[in-house]
Amino acid sequence: MFATVGDLLGIRLGLPTHEAFVAVGVLAAAAVFVLEARRRGHTDERLFWVVVGALVGGGVMMRMGTWLQHVQPSDNAGLAEQWLHGNRSILGGLVGAWLGVHVAKRLVGYRWRTGDLFAPAVALGMAVGRVGCLLTEYPGTPTGTSFGIRLDAATAERLGAPAAVPLHPSFAYEIAFHLAAFLALWFWLRHLDLRPGTTFVLYVAAYGVFRFLVEFVRGNEVVWHGLTRPQLFLAVSVPVVLVRVVVLLRRERHPEPADPTDPADPTSSDASVPQGVSA
Repeated sequence: MFATVGDLLGIRLGLPTHEAFVAVGVLAAAAVFVLEARRRGHTDERLFWVVVGALVGGGVMMRMGTWLQHVQPSDNAGLAEQWLHGNRSILGGLVGAWLGVHVAKRLVGYRWRTGDLFAPAVALGMAVGRVGCLLTEYPGTPTGTSFGIRLDAATAERLGAPAAVPLHPSFAYEIAFHLAAFLALWFWLRHLDLRPGTTFVLYVAAYGVFRFLVEFVRGNEVVWHGLTRPQLFLAVSVPVVLVRVVVLLRRERHPEPADPTDPADPTSSDASVPQGVSA
């Protein structure tokens, strides 16, 4: 495990490894978002505030998403303690980003769907950011084989993990998933004639199912019937997203007549050219 970039590179540099890779992931996501926005003709200046809403909402919920994790209120940390020292939650960050986007859209009056812009950006950003987790956090549960990450005694004690025991590289599994998702989105799905927002829903649904499964080897605290807190959240939210996927796919197979006043419909007169874009 490498707490700082200096430890990773063998130089004197106190930059935290996790935060460094998260920052690089955000930059990578921003670059992909801009490229896809330009390709699709989305140049409305209000889109900047939509991205700001995603970053603010994601940042807040990543920190605060695990705040009320105990039924007994007194068992939860105070707000300040949670913000400064609480666990960071990727799932909380994704929910916060989604909420932030919708709040920002409402505030600035931006009506066009942006899921197809965010999908490849989030996938690549997550792949890069999770490298920081792989290099600094508890790897996963014992593999029971010779394959896995072995921790030295000092690192194992710091992370609360067994020493010299092969552990699942659960974050490596997640990096591979997000890279595969990015490649599928970038080189295939974004070029298909799909309803606006479909690629983001497909990505979120796939990640929800994957994350539920990888939690069995992640090593998070089991809280109820063999399930972790992320799994309990996913057990409720993933079915909702999957229903949305089914609805979208059925609409793709049996398209309804276009509504000429619907800005979310790519065939409508209002949506054919986003505001700020000339035909």
